[in-house]
Amino acid sequence: MNEITVQDLKKMIDNKEDFQLIDVRETFEYEMSNLNGLNIPLAGLLLEADKVSKDKPVIMQCRSGARSAAALNQLEQLGYTNLYNLKGGILAWKAEFEPDMPVY
Repeated sequence: MNEITVQDLKKMIDNKEDFQLIDVRETFEYEMSNLNGLNIPLAGLLLEADKVSKDKPVIMQCRSGARSAAALNQLEQLGYTNLYNLKGGILAWKAEFEPDMPVY
C-alpha cells in the first residue's frame, strides 16, 4: 500500500499539485473539520467509485488512517493503481499543522 505523510500532503497543497483528496469519514466528522477533500463515507465508497479519479493521484484520508486504508484496498480491487493512504489521517494533520482543529 502506498502511503504519504501529512508533510507530503501539505507540500502538494502548497505547490498546487493536481491530485484528488477523498475523505472517507462519516459526514458528521467531515462537517466538524476537514482538509477540503471530497467526502465519500467508507460505507458508500463502492457505490460512488465513479467519483474517484483514475488519471491523477488520489489520496484517501480518514481520522487515523485505518478506514482510508480499507477504502484503498476496496478500490484496488476495482483496478485503481493511483491511490495513496494519508498516514495518520486528520489526527496527524492536527498534530503537525493545526493543533486547535476540532476532531471527532
